[in-house]
Amino acid sequence: MKILTYKRPTVFGIQKRLGILYNDKTIVDVNYTWQAIFERFGYYAPDKRAELLAPNSLAAFLKLYQEASISKLQETLQCWGDLASRGILKTKNHADIAFHLLDANDLTLDTPLDEISMYRDFYAHEKHVKKGFEKRNESVPEAWYEIPAYYKGGNTGFIGDGDIIPWPYYSKQLDYELELGVVIGRDGKNVKAKDIKKHLFGFTILNDISARDIQRKEMSIRLGPAKGKDWCSVMGPVIVTFDEFNYEEPNLLMTAAVNGTEWSRGYSGDSHYTWGEMIEHMSMEEWIRATDFIGSGTVGTGCGLELDRWIQPGDLLELSIEKIGTLKNIVGTPNSKP
Repeated sequence: MKILTYKRPTVFGIQKRLGILYNDKTIVDVNYTWQAIFERFGYYAPDKRAELLAPNSLAAFLKLYQEASISKLQETLQCWGDLASRGILKTKNHADIAFHLLDANDLTLDTPLDEISMYRDFYAHEKHVKKGFEKRNESVPEAWYEIPAYYKGGNTGFIGDGDIIPWPYYSKQLDYELELGVVIGRDGKNVKAKDIKKHLFGFTILNDISARDIQRKEMSIRLGPAKGKDWCSVMGPVIVTFDEFNYEEPNLLMTAAVNGTEWSRGYSGDSHYTWGEMIEHMSMEEWIRATDFIGSGTVGTGCGLELDRWIQPGDLLELSIEKIGTLKNIVGTPNSKP
């Protein structure tokens, strides 16, 4: 399944709603599907019941159902199929249970995960790591081969597909980073790598935007990154659930293009560490929670720093990952200092 958060205008303003993208053509509204089911079977206040049992938020959905979230979403699709076969296409208050993308000119996408409890970004692709240390005339530390290191980033600056990437006033050198992202679907502590199936909800595309000049200063102090990262990251356009990969870690082609020209190409399977190893490491004596978000770190060739090529205001960035889709954004102009 491909899970998304979409936005459409209503009489109450623009609403953000949880949806399932079916066959890349139709968006099935999770909450409205369950409202229609409760209406069909004659429940009192079906809209309120749907709010409780099918939250209109992926974060709330994951917190409620935990490891059962994928099966509950699969059940939602089955219910929609049953409703459609009976000619039930709208709720009793005339809300669309599902709609074709071609019929939705007023639709935009938001970040598929609407709330992030904790954001961690790893540093797991050796080709990218080696290039970075090479530019500093240093060798890769032995410790990198011993533990899957990560940093904890800001969780409030995420934007989605189609959004303008803000350029902070304090930076003159912006960069993209092509990464595979993971959404945690179940709480856990001291999780073992072999139990990853219980905790990994799905995969998405991550563009970990970096202000390289500020990041360079921060890292020279041996602390951070902070302001070099935390104002913006990009996620989307959808989350593909783990069952679509038979609950096995996939090896996916990853590319990045700037203004239609390919700059980056690599594979998610080139990571030195598995997702199981990364999740086991980060959960040692520490809780991970449903709605946590994790980045793999930049794939080899996956940023301008490696290539000595730099994005500019107005550039179109297109980050693509096999079986997930393409994340598109325009680079904004530098903000004025307040």
